[in-house]
Amino acid sequence: MSEQIPEFPSLHDIVYRAKMNLSDGAWGYLAGGAESETTLRRNRQALDTLAFRPRVCRNVHELDTSGTLLGQKMRIPVMLAPIGSLETFDPTRGGGATSGKAAEEFDVVHMLSSRCAPGLEETAAAADNARIFQLYVRGDASFEDDYVKRAIDNGYYAFAVTVDTAHYSRRERDFDNRFVKTWRVGAGGMEYQALYTWDNVKRFKDKHDVPLILKGIATAEDAALCVEHGVDGVYVSNHGGRQLDHGRGSMDVLPEVVEAVGGKVAVIVDGAINRGTDIVKAMALGADAVGIGRMQGYGLAADGKEGLVRVLELLEEEIQICFGLLGVTSFAELNSSYLHKALPVNLPHVTSAFPLIDLDHPY
Repeated sequence: MSEQIPEFPSLHDIVYRAKMNLSDGAWGYLAGGAESETTLRRNRQALDTLAFRPRVCRNVHELDTSGTLLGQKMRIPVMLAPIGSLETFDPTRGGGATSGKAAEEFDVVHMLSSRCAPGLEETAAAADNARIFQLYVRGDASFEDDYVKRAIDNGYYAFAVTVDTAHYSRRERDFDNRFVKTWRVGAGGMEYQALYTWDNVKRFKDKHDVPLILKGIATAEDAALCVEHGVDGVYVSNHGGRQLDHGRGSMDVLPEVVEAVGGKVAVIVDGAINRGTDIVKAMALGADAVGIGRMQGYGLAADGKEGLVRVLELLEEEIQICFGLLGVTSFAELNSSYLHKALPVNLPHVTSAFPLIDLDHPY
């Protein structure tokens, strides 16, 4: 009897099904970036310009693909990144709660966005998973303090503040698709985000006894300031290319951040992390964990919780294959000696990691 092929044998199938299931507006919101989408493409290009230097004749029979983030062990070092309006992609409209259930089933960390339904308490009640809460600052100090208390009371083991959204970007795919629902949600109170400074970070650390992550770090200088202010986690991110256009790709930023923090804080990175090989590259450059945003949305859009769990299974399988062929048995063995700069072979865009997909609009 031949082995039955699963419904989604590869990540190509997941992404294709997601595109077929979503409206043009929802797909554009998930796949698009800011203005010319240059930063979005540079995220992918930065990964594609890293080639592997494999070693052979090593015992790679037993593999350990687990990771740890701020003391929390994970099956693979992948965190479900915070996505606003995540419920837009979930056929059950469970949004954050659905991702929480997938995180529990697969044993990874979920970082919930403050702009995601069904909300902080409801998402926590839906699953017994490792969770972190992420805040967009839309009020004064008491606003932040309220969210911190609620997060702690509901079992979120760390707290993240996004710091790369002082002004909302122009996401022109949303304009083109007249997708008003998402690009204007949460616009009220943005002046508080614009007023957020290192003084606010100091106040947080002085007042609250919960690990703090700053999301949106893009330079060594700001990474060093994170260490200086006692921040527990530096999250290297350019919002998936959805905020400042003409920025650097996250993987180009990562090495200088890792050097700047000197192992004193956890380092997370996201930005076009689409394949298991992408995760291996990020970890070889010193990340402690990677965030998946669009891949999370693709999984949910393809088949809800089951689709997202399948994404994680396929990423794990790709990591295992990469380990075996690279000549390592765990992430601890990786370092930059396994990587080499190379020319990319594909023009980068949001789905260029999936060349077998034949979409009317490939990105």
